[in-house]
Amino acid sequence: MATRFGLAAVLAAAVLLPLAAAANASGGARALRVSRCRGPSNAEVVQAVDGRYVYEAWIGCSHGIGFARSADGGRTFGRSRAVPGSHLRGEHSWDPAIVAAPDGTVYVAYMVGPEERARASSAPMRPVVAVSHDHGRSFDRVSTLPVPSTKSANFGDRPFVAVGPEGAVYVTWDYGPRKSDVRIVCPPTSSCYFTAGDFNAVLQKSTDGGRTWTRLVPISPGFPLGGADSAPILAEPDGALDVLYWQHATDPKTLAVSPGREYFTRSTDGGRSWSQPVAVGPQAGTIGLQEWWIDGSLAVDRAGVLYAGWDTQSRGRDTAWLAWSTNGGRHWSPPVRVASSRTEHLTEVAAAGHRDVYVGWQTVVRGKGYATFLRRYAVGKGWTGAARKVSPAYGKPQIWPGDTFGLSTRNGSALLSWGSALHARSGSQLYFRSARLPNG
Repeated sequence: MATRFGLAAVLAAAVLLPLAAAANASGGARALRVSRCRGPSNAEVVQAVDGRYVYEAWIGCSHGIGFARSADGGRTFGRSRAVPGSHLRGEHSWDPAIVAAPDGTVYVAYMVGPEERARASSAPMRPVVAVSHDHGRSFDRVSTLPVPSTKSANFGDRPFVAVGPEGAVYVTWDYGPRKSDVRIVCPPTSSCYFTAGDFNAVLQKSTDGGRTWTRLVPISPGFPLGGADSAPILAEPDGALDVLYWQHATDPKTLAVSPGREYFTRSTDGGRSWSQPVAVGPQAGTIGLQEWWIDGSLAVDRAGVLYAGWDTQSRGRDTAWLAWSTNGGRHWSPPVRVASSRTEHLTEVAAAGHRDVYVGWQTVVRGKGYATFLRRYAVGKGWTGAARKVSPAYGKPQIWPGDTFGLSTRNGSALLSWGSALHARSGSQLYFRSARLPNG
């Protein structure tokens, strides 16, 4: 998993996706530019949908966390602005996450820490949550989650946020007790990745709308050497919490990490305890150390079917995968291959309907650049059609578009947002498009 400090990733040339070779631009509305704020680049977008409202958050807007919303289902977007608390002097903000609660409240989570030039600072790296009670028109509350007090500065990365049916807010993130134990490699032609460290998937909870937060609770076993990087979370209608986390085995002496896998776990008591982790799609292989996407995506449909998307690396190729569970994550289907080439596949999933799912991925197409693709899968039937290229133009492969993109559904259509650098003298900007694929 990458740690990002405004670094632009330069990727090697890709082998053309077998599925993408025959893919045409998908139907639906034209692509809209979402990001319109100051700053050299806008990247790493996340998305939430609540009825006619579409919310987008990203890294950008004068080195903060950018935000924009649509009140008409994505036909138009309002002005871009920075999320409160995300651009304080001397601090760096990254890795946004967003969710719309059942009552319409919008929560944007992101990480803050000392600026790049102050990495030796003892200031903590911790999540912040901004809250809007008027459908994103304004944010009236900003809270900083507490971290354990230690003699040395902690490490922190990649929050995810969910809201339970009773209104409790949950934030998962990657916590390391000692930032000095984390080893980060930043090659000149790619993004950064970890080789060693004390990484753990942890959870914090608020029962008063984000005013106060509990102490962190480990999700991944083996704390404080859980080896877990990325932990997307879902809150089920019955209150159960689902987490898909990316775990690497960690050497207890050197703290060196090894290639990892995705694991699923569930809590039925509000995050106090977690079920025995289950490996998702182990037949697909492992996630390599140099994998710099934020890996792993989790979704659930109204029938209770869980879907997981991720990618693995083997023999110079990177493959995106899909798996599902019909019994609450106790058992998972064999992995289904989504796409494969010689560059990373940033993979997202979103429930499309009863026992079917949209699968999106972003990759680099040889000789052209970054592109975003979409396909639909029905459990028990298979793929419902060919892959569709959603992004009309190719983004420059030398410019980092972010480690995430947005994928949600509304009335059977997929809503996508992605980063892309389309012009030689500009950085990445964010675009939105809707698409509807056949359901079988």
